[in-house]
Amino acid sequence: MDLPDYAIEATGLFKTYPASKTAPAMDALKGVDLKIPRGSIFGLLGPNGAGKSTFINILSGLTKKTRGQVKIWGRDIDTQARDARAAIGVVPQEIAADPFFTPRESLEVQAGLYGVPAAERRSDQLLAALGLADKSKAYVRQLSGGMKRRLMVAKAMVHNPPVLILDEPTAGVDVELRRQLWNYVVELNRQGVTIVLTTHYLEEAEQLCDTIAIVNRGQVVACEPTSQLLRRLDSRTVVVTPETPLAEAPSLKPFEARLRPGGDLAVDFKTAEAGVEQVLAAVRAAGVHIKDLRTEDPDLEDVFVSMTYGLEATATD
Repeated sequence: MDLPDYAIEATGLFKTYPASKTAPAMDALKGVDLKIPRGSIFGLLGPNGAGKSTFINILSGLTKKTRGQVKIWGRDIDTQARDARAAIGVVPQEIAADPFFTPRESLEVQAGLYGVPAAERRSDQLLAALGLADKSKAYVRQLSGGMKRRLMVAKAMVHNPPVLILDEPTAGVDVELRRQLWNYVVELNRQGVTIVLTTHYLEEAEQLCDTIAIVNRGQVVACEPTSQLLRRLDSRTVVVTPETPLAEAPSLKPFEARLRPGGDLAVDFKTAEAGVEQVLAAVRAAGVHIKDLRTEDPDLEDVFVSMTYGLEATATD
């Protein structure tokens, strides 16, 4: 079979949870159309309850879709279910490992569930790659939270899938372990593995992901290359360090000004409506003597807030 252009394709995907005695029917996914390019590091972002986990659970077979079509590595999850499931490895948010197994035993059992022949298993290789070689014979219950998370990544890779889904993989992991995990993930991607990442650490998504989709209320509200997504906001910020500390931010209408911790004055402006010179003129007119200044472009957090919480505010107006 030829390599597909897209690692994952979802077309018109709906998931409706039926009403119960305590809750009305709920549409978790509302016609999701999403194409995840083969070989990419793809970010799937959205607030809690946006539908990210439902989407991942449908891919992994834990949740049945209401309607729509999904293909994983070119295999339809309805008509080629076994092949589709074999094409992905999923690292869930929850840590799920038998506390009475050793890490090596956990990988061997997982490989057996996927039908990997004993001669083709890579348990020791995976443990070494994720910095767990020296813990291979310890019980899982003796591992730290960060080590258990890395073991979950190893379990997801035992059958050498071409697509790896990471659902909040660095939650509760310290900075050094996070760095090690991302180094391994980036290396997997260099080897051709498509990575799908959900995270609340937006700086991670900004640094790692080629393409980002933002999901809100069960719908995809944006899906673009990361650099293009960051250009969606036409705002910039001028940060002024005043010669004399200010007691409060001056009025700089039509611009919005605020004092930052440390005394810098941040002034936001729309690039389509004004330029840096106009901002500086307003600052000087307010009697502020400038010691230093710099400009800042919007980051992914600004875009995320604008496209999720901003949309919610508009919907309630």
